[in-house]
Amino acid sequence: MKYMLLIYGNTETWDALDAEGMDAVYAAHRTLFEEMKAAGEYVASDGLTTANARVVQVNDGVPAVTDGPFTEAKEVLAGYYLVDCSLERATELAAKLPEARFSPIEVRALTDPMPD
Repeated sequence: MKYMLLIYGNTETWDALDAEGMDAVYAAHRTLFEEMKAAGEYVASDGLTTANARVVQVNDGVPAVTDGPFTEAKEVLAGYYLVDCSLERATELAAKLPEARFSPIEVRALTDPMPD
């Protein structure tokens, strides 16, 4: 089963991680990446930026576009890992992410692909 580990954060998260040293944060991500890759669980990952982000919502057939990724949440989606493993293992991997000590990591199963 494929799961997305959705990494959320806010200013306090980034400040706390920065205080620990970003080299240590990146090293933790590299270590986890290598662990997932060696186990055959890694599918994809990437960080997300807020630069040029937009929110699009259609109201009465008219798209409304606003700047920023910010909906009404305190945290923003900062990145993700896509893994192929059990729910228990995905949960274990999420707990190993350095951001998990400061912000939520959401574990979500992918749905079945849409039929052609």
